[in-house]
Amino acid sequence: MRESLTTAAGRTLSYERAGSGPLLVCHPGGPGGSGRYFGDLGGVARSATLIRLDPRGTGGSDRPADGGYRLEAYAADLEELRAHLGVEHLNLLGHSHGGFVAMVYAATFPERTGRLVLLGTLARFSAEQRAEKARLLVEKAANPAFADAVDARRARDAGEYRDRVELMALLAREFGLYFTRFGDAEREFVQGMVFADPFNLDALDAFNTTVAPTFDMRPLLGGIVAPTLVLTGDGDYMAGVGSAEEIAAGIAGSELAVVPGAGHFPWVEEPECVRSRLAAFLETTV
Repeated sequence: MRESLTTAAGRTLSYERAGSGPLLVCHPGGPGGSGRYFGDLGGVARSATLIRLDPRGTGGSDRPADGGYRLEAYAADLEELRAHLGVEHLNLLGHSHGGFVAMVYAATFPERTGRLVLLGTLARFSAEQRAEKARLLVEKAANPAFADAVDARRARDAGEYRDRVELMALLAREFGLYFTRFGDAEREFVQGMVFADPFNLDALDAFNTTVAPTFDMRPLLGGIVAPTLVLTGDGDYMAGVGSAEEIAAGIAGSELAVVPGAGHFPWVEEPECVRSRLAAFLETTV
């Protein structure tokens, strides 16, 4: 069941709780996806209380009246959520675009950040990251299991859609690229979790047009003082090992962990590895 708070701007910000133990706020990516795709985070809910946030404009959270989808605005929502939850320090996990938000939050509110998990995310769109995506796309194109996802990606790149309904259908098909294997379990996750709530294409458009052209988190990394775990799958199509290494190198004292045989959603493909790694990190005494 969703819970909510009313922000200072009068918007509803919604979230769901799952599990028991120390609080871990989970910010999803996209941008445009709701917090429901985290599920129990591969079993992490057995040892932590997950607060699965619906970022502005997703799930049960209102869209900003001014169309404000800046990273700083998302981070401000997290600070309002922290105050609402009544905790002095926010344990925070950011996945993909949620990792961008988490880095901004941790650098802006260092005194309010407890433990930080940066999962399947990156600090910039580098030439190396683009080359790795291109390499993985070629590799997946040779595998029949990914044929439909590859076709969808190429159709989207070519603008072969007439409206947002067709664009959304292409995005759903393209999600196969974010896994190292794409069988029934992964398909069920995409249809039942990633798209459990309508995807907010306005948020994605805003990022691509206003944030992506100058996107670079590296100047913020030195200001992050929270104990940090940088976690990635070794076959992550969006943010691979090189991207994780760059983040870890920029945050003093951070830990880097790579999940073998996993893509952009490692808790789906290798849940026990993710569960044990996160449980150990969250239990460590600061």
